[in-house]
Amino acid sequence: MFFMTILHQLDRWSTTHPRLLLLLRAALGIALTSKGISFISDMVSFKAFLAGSSFSFLPDWVALVVTWIHLLCGFLITIGLFTRVSALIQIPILIGAVIINASTGIFTPGSELIYSLLILVLLVVFLFEGGGELSLDNYIKTHLL
Repeated sequence: MFFMTILHQLDRWSTTHPRLLLLLRAALGIALTSKGISFISDMVSFKAFLAGSSFSFLPDWVALVVTWIHLLCGFLITIGLFTRVSALIQIPILIGAVIINASTGIFTPGSELIYSLLILVLLVVFLFEGGGELSLDNYIKTHLL
């Protein structure tokens, strides 16, 4: 019941504030894309970071997959195309990021726990909300289908 109330309020807010939803979606997509760029620019450090984390059991190719998912899905979220699918694909990665960052602590220098939590919350919002009125998803739905 509580969850449905929040979803209803989110839907009502998004229809009355489409530009703010666009800014949030663009900021989320740009943040994910920029994180992917930072991973790809220093893949050795990213692999070492994963190896030293609680996910050290994962093979090396996972770092490359995470990087490309951030790049592709971040771009798609930015332009509002396949927004829900892109958010759904990103959510498990961000859950992992929250787990890794929570193990290092919130007050540790360089901790990205709050950043990861914020991105995760925004991904959940766009999983339920979609791209909004000002997105390619909506344009395709209203003009091409």
